[in-house]
Amino acid sequence: MARVGRKEKTVATTQLPEPASRIEATYRNLSTAELYEHAVRNGEATISAHGSLVVRTGAHTGRSPKDKFLVREPSSEGKIWWGEVNRPISEQHYDRVRARLMKYIADRPVYGQDLYIGAHPHHRRSLRVTTETAWASIFARNLFRRPPLADLKGFAPNFSIINVPSFKADPTTEGVRSETAILLHLKRMEIIIVGTEYAGEIKKSAFTVMNYLLPDEGALPMHSSVNVGRNQDPALFFGLSGTGKTTLSADPERSLIGDDEHGWGVDGLFNFEGGCYAKTIRLSPMYEPDIFATTRRFGTILENVDLDAATRELDLDSERFTENTRAAYPIEFIGNADATGMATHPRTVVLLTADAFGILPPISRLTREQAQYHFISGYTAKLAGTEIGVTEPRATFSAGFGAPFLPRHPGTYALMLAQRLEEHRVPVWLVNTGWSGGPYGVGKRMSIDHTRTMVRAALNGLLADVAYETDPIFGVEVPTSVPGVPSEILRPRDTWADPDAYDAKARELAAMFVENFAEYADGVSLEVRAAGPRVERPSAGPRKRNIDPEEAPTD
Repeated sequence: MARVGRKEKTVATTQLPEPASRIEATYRNLSTAELYEHAVRNGEATISAHGSLVVRTGAHTGRSPKDKFLVREPSSEGKIWWGEVNRPISEQHYDRVRARLMKYIADRPVYGQDLYIGAHPHHRRSLRVTTETAWASIFARNLFRRPPLADLKGFAPNFSIINVPSFKADPTTEGVRSETAILLHLKRMEIIIVGTEYAGEIKKSAFTVMNYLLPDEGALPMHSSVNVGRNQDPALFFGLSGTGKTTLSADPERSLIGDDEHGWGVDGLFNFEGGCYAKTIRLSPMYEPDIFATTRRFGTILENVDLDAATRELDLDSERFTENTRAAYPIEFIGNADATGMATHPRTVVLLTADAFGILPPISRLTREQAQYHFISGYTAKLAGTEIGVTEPRATFSAGFGAPFLPRHPGTYALMLAQRLEEHRVPVWLVNTGWSGGPYGVGKRMSIDHTRTMVRAALNGLLADVAYETDPIFGVEVPTSVPGVPSEILRPRDTWADPDAYDAKARELAAMFVENFAEYADGVSLEVRAAGPRVERPSAGPRKRNIDPEEAPTD
């Protein structure tokens, strides 16, 4: 059989200083169809009955945040928020890993893709992604932005990603924690990913680089989704994994700009990516028809989705490999996506949380100070049963709704957000897509229909003239009525069978907020500090950072 695809030896003009050696791609800028053939022939993937490509990521079915390191070097050292999220590695150790890696791939076939990240021409970066597997090359083509063919001639990347899962780092000599390593060198603009097949590391390491670069360019990088209505009214959704960021932004009544990573510059919003990376577990063809349809399309990568061995039919309800099953697809697979990836300044900002304790209102209006408080808090809840030993919901706080991807202090991003909210007079809403009538295991998950209706009401100005009441503990303004939504669900205390139990759990959750925010209190104004829940911080016990970098290991 003839060798599939266009084989060429190419030299990357990465403009990197020594000791970065040249990387040669065996197969460069292959099409998705060509890469399908390689992936199947190499035994990397299976084609589903519907044409999507199903892959397994082995032991790593989510990100490995404790294995991410930033090289400590003079040009970036003073800007980095060092600690649990951003762990340092020396240049000497980085060079040792890289030198071994270059020898390892010297005689192995690798796949190269030349791509863009960032729709805005003033903030865009040229990115070269080199992967060991053909399916990961499709992933990169799907998630980043594809340049016009003319731009590929003489393509010179601003930064590079080298992804070689079969290579193992050496924790005894190379300054890493395990055989898995995600290493970011911000001076050389180079990322090394080894020891893990989970492709989300490619996406999120690039996001981390953009989070480092953009503040110096006057643009706010955000873990967010964006859509636009017919009246040119962009909406910006912040949220962690599982809060509904992708689902709510894929609204058939609005155009999708992007589902996960954006910048907010001087002239508006812009998507970083050219695709989406959606959770597929229990995906509903009724409530999430657009995303569901992507799982049945040629070109979509499905990570760890179960399928019948004989018929190749997909089972989106199965957790056999992981609950974190994923679909990676080009944004144009969503029918109403905006190909430009750009929009004007947002008219509305929505902070999403999935409160598994059943405490927060399904929708509430925030003041400017409350918006900063909840942005820095980045609250959601991890569910019982998702990890061994987790028997009840657990509060998780991730600053900026994406702490694992923030190389700078969260206060940097919070201040930029506050300035933009004030300048453009943008209303901010807190929307709880979690539980009502009790905590997880007792109450029920909020109806997607009800959540969509509430969000649409906020975006369309239908909540401007309704009556509000102030939540006695969290201090947020809660509408007493929303057109099309039962009024009894708007006040969470009234949905519990035991109101006293609600009060006790509400005070408990409020105390968690206060304890977490103590880490950031010195860096914000007194007004922002006072915008949190109305409880006193517990005096007993040590002050503890509650970022939990493992929280959203999959987003």
